[in-house]
Amino acid sequence: MGLALLAHTWARQRGGSLQALVVDHGLRGESGREATETVARLGGRGIAAKILVIQGLDPGPGLAGRARHARFAALEAACTEAGILHLLLGHHAGDQAETLQIRALGSSGPTGMAGMAPLVEKTNLRLLRPLLTVLPGRLRAILTSVGVQWFEDPSNVDVAALRPRLRRLRGDSEGSGSATTALVAASVASGRRRAEQDTRVAATLAECVALRPEGFAILSGQPIEPAVLAALMQTIAGAAFPPATRAVSALAAAPRPATLAGVRLAPAGRLGTGLLAVREAAAMAPPIPARPGAVWDRRFRLGAEARVPSDATLGPLGDDAARFRRLSPLPSAVLRTLPAVRCGSVLLAVPHLLYPDCNGWECFPVLFAPPRPAAATPFWFGDA
Repeated sequence: MGLALLAHTWARQRGGSLQALVVDHGLRGESGREATETVARLGGRGIAAKILVIQGLDPGPGLAGRARHARFAALEAACTEAGILHLLLGHHAGDQAETLQIRALGSSGPTGMAGMAPLVEKTNLRLLRPLLTVLPGRLRAILTSVGVQWFEDPSNVDVAALRPRLRRLRGDSEGSGSATTALVAASVASGRRRAEQDTRVAATLAECVALRPEGFAILSGQPIEPAVLAALMQTIAGAAFPPATRAVSALAAAPRPATLAGVRLAPAGRLGTGLLAVREAAAMAPPIPARPGAVWDRRFRLGAEARVPSDATLGPLGDDAARFRRLSPLPSAVLRTLPAVRCGSVLLAVPHLLYPDCNGWECFPVLFAPPRPAAATPFWFGDA
C-alpha cells in the first residue's frame, strides 16, 4: 500500500499513470474480502486497481515458492495484457535483510549476498524495487500520516516458514535496529561489486565466447573466470540464476567435456578448436502448446504473430535431427536442442533451420503469419 501511494504521487507529478495489482492467493477465507477492500482504498486515493485471483494454490510443502511463482506469473500476464513495461515491487529494507540472512544460511557467494536487485530486466518486463533501503516502520508511518489503512498478512508472522522465523529472531519489526541497518548496508556494497562484476563478465564473454542464436556457444577452451562460465551456463540453460561459483570453479580452471547445470560441454569438432556449450538434451522442457508468444524451455519464444494449428506443439527437434544432419553444418548435439513445431508426429517447422523453405524441401500448407524478420520461415523466435 505504501508503494502504491508513493508511486502514484511520483507518476502524477510527471504526467504519468499507475495501475495497482492486488494478488489474492486464495489461501485464507478472508483474503477475497481484504483484496476487495484494498481496491476500494486505492480507488479512494485515485489509484486504479485490479484484483488477480490465483486458482489451485493448496497448502503443503514448498508453499512459499509455489505462491511466489504463481504470483509473478499472474503479475507478468496482467502487465503484458495492459502493455505495462515497469512492474514495481514493494520489497523493503526488512525484506532485504531477511534475504541476506537466508542466502548466508545457504552459503551463497558474493553475487548472492548482494540480495535482491533494485532493477531486473526480463523478457517483457522491467522489475523495479525502489524501497529496498526504506524501513518498514517508515512505510507504516507514511500511511498513518495520510490516514490510509492496510492489512497485515498473518503469514508474515507464521514461524513455520523460514523468513518469519528470521524476522522474529531479529526482533526488529520497524527495521531501524542495528542488525537490519548493517545487513542493508552490506547488500548495497555487495550490489555495487556485483554491478562491477557483471560489466567485467560481459566484456570477457564478448572477448572469448561466440554465442549463437541457435542457443549454443563456442568457448576458446582456455581457463576462464568462474563467474564468466556460470553466466554463460545460465544463458545456455535459460535458468533464472547462474550455478553456484564453487560448482563451476574446477571446470573453469580446466575446461573439458562435462555436463553441469543443464549445459553440456563437448569438443567443438567441425565448429572450431574449442569447446561447444549446448543445452543438455535430457534437461530440456517437454513440448508445450504452440501458442503465439509461448516460451519453450525458458529459451525460445514463438513469434506473437505466428498462426499455427490449434493442436500444434512447440518442443525439441530431438530424434528428427537426423533428417538435417547432411543439410546443416550444426552438430547433432545442437540440432537435437532446437525448437520445432509439430502436429502430432508431423514436423511442421524448424525455424532456425529455415524449414520448410521453397528450395526443394518438403513444404507444408501455409498456415502461418508472414515471417518476422523477413526470412524463409513462417516463425520468428527470439532469445527468451
